[in-house]
Amino acid sequence: MPRGNGKTIAQNKKAGHDFFIEETYEAGIVLQGTEIKSIRASRVNLKDSFARIRNGEVYLHNLHISPYEQGNIYNHDPTRSRKLLLHRKQINQLIGQTQQKGFSLVPLKIYIKNGVAKVLIGLGRGKKKYDKREDLKRKQVNREIDRAIKESLK
Repeated sequence: MPRGNGKTIAQNKKAGHDFFIEETYEAGIVLQGTEIKSIRASRVNLKDSFARIRNGEVYLHNLHISPYEQGNIYNHDPTRSRKLLLHRKQINQLIGQTQQKGFSLVPLKIYIKNGVAKVLIGLGRGKKKYDKREDLKRKQVNREIDRAIKESLK
């Protein structure tokens, strides 16, 4: 399972709060014109983005890439749908898994790897409200344990 070991540009921190991430996939992004320059300048927002499979291809929706400032007429629509580049075998796997109830494709982070923009998408199962509360309680308990350990070492 690839983890995305390039220079991280943007991360979707809310994804871990809203979803149980079962599996991750590394995908390339089909970009237009000056989009790569905006990505390299870290002018990307993953907050409300999601991926969907349409006609046997994976598309990323609501990914906001700000227009490049020196781009004039060659700039792009900031929130257009962008095709993701995955192997056919991976797409077939995702089709089978997303048809199960409660699974969706969530972009986790965008990074530059070997000069190419990549996106790490996760196969996530939505959390219920009680799952989120349970996670918050677990994090709080772990923080208190860490504090107690630090205090005992002083």
